[in-house]
Amino acid sequence: MKQLRIHKEGKSALIKIGVVLILINAVLLILLPGTIFTLFLAVLSFLLYAMAINFYRHPDRTYKGDLHGLVNAPTDGKIVTIEKVFEKEFFHDERIQISIFMSFFNAHSNWIPVTGKITHFSHIEGNFHAAYLPKSSHENEHTNILIETPDHGTILTKQIAGAVARRVITYVKEGDEVHIGAPLGFIKLGSRMDIFLPLDSEILVEPGEEVHANVTFLARLTQKER
Repeated sequence: MKQLRIHKEGKSALIKIGVVLILINAVLLILLPGTIFTLFLAVLSFLLYAMAINFYRHPDRTYKGDLHGLVNAPTDGKIVTIEKVFEKEFFHDERIQISIFMSFFNAHSNWIPVTGKITHFSHIEGNFHAAYLPKSSHENEHTNILIETPDHGTILTKQIAGAVARRVITYVKEGDEVHIGAPLGFIKLGSRMDIFLPLDSEILVEPGEEVHANVTFLARLTQKER
């Protein structure tokens, strides 16, 4: 049996959540001993704590090798957008945008989508619209991470905070050499990630599909002529 791994950002949070739930149950057990309500609260507390553990879970998944030309799903979640858009901030041309929405039930660890070099990183303050809304991609608090691959062009990925999530954590910085499937960061509570790919990319997923980081490939990139 694999050992359950908890994300490093979640260990202290789980301790705090556990202490709060224990205190609430202890007080109500004293005030309302032996009632159906206290039993219901105990069961509800257990379920809430189990959900929190799942949220902060750090899936033990890795790729072997650099897998050049393939785009890794950078998080667990549901594909909510696959569309052609005009990316006006970095590429100034049309790209294919793939958006993955993370619900509270998904593990919220983020992973590197492609092997390459980070040529730009920025953290943008913003609003906290519901993460499944299209406008959250550019209006919400988010990061911009440009990764230049050795032979398949440059992609843009974004970590986007949602209506409840108000903390985006990123482990990488500009100039880093990164490898597909390596840890990228973490976003607390409901949120999303966007990937912007060249138009000639072969898309391997469909809208509504559930994807898993370091398991699902989103696309296959076309090798660029040198």
